[in-house]
Amino acid sequence: MQMTLPRTDSGPGLNRRTFLKLSAATGGGLLIELTLPGARALAADGAALAPNAFIRIGRDGVVTLVMHKVEMGQGTYTAISQLIAEELEVPLDSVKLEHAPPDPRYADPIIGAQVTGGSTSIRGAWKPMREAGATARMLMIQAAAKKWAVAPSRLTARDGVVMETGGTRRAGYGELVDVAATLPVPATVTLKDPRDFRLVGTPTRRIDARGKVDGSARFGIDVALPGMKIATVAASPVFGGTLAGVDEAAALKVKGVRQVVKLDHAVAVVADHMWAAKQGLAACKPRWNDGAHAKLDSAAIFAHLEKSSAGPGAIAHKAGDAAAAMQSGTRHFEAVYRQPMLAHLTMEPINCTVDVKADGVDVWVGTQVPGIAQAVAAQTAGVKPEQVRIHNHLLGGGFGRRLEVDFIAQAVAIGKQVRGPVKVVWSREEDVQHDMYRPPYLDRIAATVDAKGMPLAWTHRIAGASIMARFFPPAFKDGVDPDAVDGAVELPYAIPAVQVEYQRVEPPAVPTAFWRGVGPTRNGFVVEGFIDELAAAAGQDAVAYRRALIKDARTRHVLDLAAEKSGWGTPLKAAAGTRAGRGVAVMHVFGSYIAQVAEVEVNADNEVRVRRVTCVIDCGFAVNPLSVTAQMEGGIVFGLSAALWGEITLADGRVQQSNFHDARVMRMNEMPHIAVHIVSSAEAPGGVGEPGTSLAIPALANAVFAATGQRIRTLPIAGQLTTA
Repeated sequence: MQMTLPRTDSGPGLNRRTFLKLSAATGGGLLIELTLPGARALAADGAALAPNAFIRIGRDGVVTLVMHKVEMGQGTYTAISQLIAEELEVPLDSVKLEHAPPDPRYADPIIGAQVTGGSTSIRGAWKPMREAGATARMLMIQAAAKKWAVAPSRLTARDGVVMETGGTRRAGYGELVDVAATLPVPATVTLKDPRDFRLVGTPTRRIDARGKVDGSARFGIDVALPGMKIATVAASPVFGGTLAGVDEAAALKVKGVRQVVKLDHAVAVVADHMWAAKQGLAACKPRWNDGAHAKLDSAAIFAHLEKSSAGPGAIAHKAGDAAAAMQSGTRHFEAVYRQPMLAHLTMEPINCTVDVKADGVDVWVGTQVPGIAQAVAAQTAGVKPEQVRIHNHLLGGGFGRRLEVDFIAQAVAIGKQVRGPVKVVWSREEDVQHDMYRPPYLDRIAATVDAKGMPLAWTHRIAGASIMARFFPPAFKDGVDPDAVDGAVELPYAIPAVQVEYQRVEPPAVPTAFWRGVGPTRNGFVVEGFIDELAAAAGQDAVAYRRALIKDARTRHVLDLAAEKSGWGTPLKAAAGTRAGRGVAVMHVFGSYIAQVAEVEVNADNEVRVRRVTCVIDCGFAVNPLSVTAQMEGGIVFGLSAALWGEITLADGRVQQSNFHDARVMRMNEMPHIAVHIVSSAEAPGGVGEPGTSLAIPALANAVFAATGQRIRTLPIAGQLTTA
């Protein structure tokens, strides 16, 4: 089903509570326009526009939801559809989806921009989407009441039908939309009591699963257009390097190769199919001017971090007088934690299809940021944003990589030189060696404890790149990147004096980006690792030590439940020649409370095998428990892979890793048993996309310490252990 989305200019006062408006939809039907609260976006002319989502009910009774989020495996399409269907009183399979076009009205109310990320989708949609469904349901009931000349109180709605209590009259929603379109929107609506939910909170199979199984689902890489060519690229192997030359004649001799496109920093070979493009790229043997960063290596980057972090940083959080309190304790502890660059390694390789014409540009892509994608495509092509049409698709993994638009700009630059549509596909090697990486970080952390080993003062200095300063400059204030310190400034522990500092230290020329929640996924490793160190130094059990410090009941509950479900404190069996241990970690992050216990086995060669992970999450009301469980499982595997093997290194200005053989991810035979326990809660939902990753890393590192007695302060774990 297709529809034309109306444009609105709502004027000032956008931060008032949710409002809903009604209008007749093009082609017949009912259109509910929903304004999400708490976020604003600016149009090019500076006027404030409301971020919007739209629901359409056609005369056939089909509910069309114009989805303001993208699906990359997190189950968002299913959960948001559940919210709408629940309050609208329609079967879930009657809700159809359309991708939202680039438009500031579709901004996420938490982020304030048209972005899918930050574990915000359900948090931002929880109340507004339910209100939209409830409003549409009330309009259907009022339309039937007007049509039958009865009081609305005598009518109920169920399964897309309005029926008269004690009577025989019934009408499907499709029969009522024309009357409903003439009625005023109810000033208030009553949302269902969660105890009456039939869909929300029920384990529900993903509505996009069938298409992914039978092959009918379409990702960006599946785009096929008449006359379309395929291109693959090679960029300068050194960051900031430029193209010096190519053997174009050799490339054109390869059967199927049609064109060689030269850019400042890359070369693309355009062909009839991918194999010809790949062979042509090899034949053209590009030559490079390496530029100023030809000698850059990982050791130099960390030396820079080490030196910079010796001095004070901008204060991100201060409670009490940490400097004075540091002098009052009986023992003092210090540690330095180091974390490397990480690649995203999405399963769907980077790709983008473009058709650059005189009257505009069509872009077929899977992107987390359709509005930014439209803007960069317009800028690259030299056209107005409204001349760029973004055709968004399912994403074969995002993890923050598809928050970036570098590959879209590159595809448009190539498309400007190609007649007709061209699909630009990066090889896996190109993806690994030209990713936008999670930055390397170095953390200096210290604490002073009392006679019982409990902390009196805590200082934490974070040194690393600021992604926010590039991605969203207004968020970088007073020298502090709020994402870089997320998970460090709001400790779950009651410590009298705390000071957290941040130093912006950019790795020279290295492109950096978000990686499935940058701040919490690295600060969890540091904070929970150091708390574990303090517990060990105090001679206390790691769970009991944390429990004594935890400030709130929800955090304490997930910790207690994780300890119970994991068998914490019971003896662990280890195979002959191996050592076993359990590690624990707990956080309040992305609006959710989570605890994990990892159980590991370490053999005589210091190889680590994760046997079991117990995860307890209190994410508020779990809209779809199946998706919550799946997100925990996927996030845990993502985190374990990074902790065990994840590392991108540089030598002579070049990324040393190239594919899954040396940019490792956990394989099927290495998978641990993962047990996920969801706390029953009536609180508003928290996020679930990134918390699992955030805790898997410290829980694993602490388990390795429990097994071996060796503290992990540098990642990845592989190669860190020594033989006793």
